[in-house]
Amino acid sequence: MFEDLGRMDYQQAWTLQEHLLQQNVQIKLNGKTEVVDEPLPTMHHLLFVEHPPVYTLGKSGHEENILITESERLQRNIAYFKTNRGGDITFHGPGQLVGYPILDLEKFYTDISKYLRNLEQVVIDCLAAYGIKGARSAGETGVWLDPDIKGRERKICAMGVRCSRWITMHGFALNVNTDLSYFGHIVPCGIADKQVTSMAAELGADVDMEAVKLTLKNCFQQVFNAELVLPVRETS
Repeated sequence: MFEDLGRMDYQQAWTLQEHLLQQNVQIKLNGKTEVVDEPLPTMHHLLFVEHPPVYTLGKSGHEENILITESERLQRNIAYFKTNRGGDITFHGPGQLVGYPILDLEKFYTDISKYLRNLEQVVIDCLAAYGIKGARSAGETGVWLDPDIKGRERKICAMGVRCSRWITMHGFALNVNTDLSYFGHIVPCGIADKQVTSMAAELGADVDMEAVKLTLKNCFQQVFNAELVLPVRETS
């Protein structure tokens, strides 16, 4: 099930993710099947969203990686949340495409590392369609440009996930037309000596966000061998 949430506050999107995750967890806990090995009818979701400016800290993150005071942050109208995802501090904001897959990995594979590598592959394939060569950086989650060239390494997509009973939430944040100045007030992902970039910065012009969404959806379907369908809305 695919849904584009448009612009939504971080807390509202987090609450929705938790709701969808818990729905699937309850199905696993309470579901009944007559056939022993028949999979339970959990539901997969992929949510796209853009957030107003917000810093989020992962459960293993360090608050000292926030380089501005609380009063400065509030003055700049930047929200802040401690989250239950992996990873350290990152920024979400307008012009950034955030993807939240809520997947039952028991229907795919029970391997978090493989899941993260596949999420990275989705973004790498999407970037390739724009002539941008995304890559992985050894020991660091996310998608990078020139990760093996000292002083040129720059992150274009951050990732952090949570998994409960093999149901995922949180996900990836691809910098499309993001205002990169917000990253100057944090140590992005806790990595002090590397840069952050965006598709617009690499291409020298803003990119059509709707076109990126379509490309990313297609790449997701290919990598995960899944078909994304829109939710059926009830009509009065």
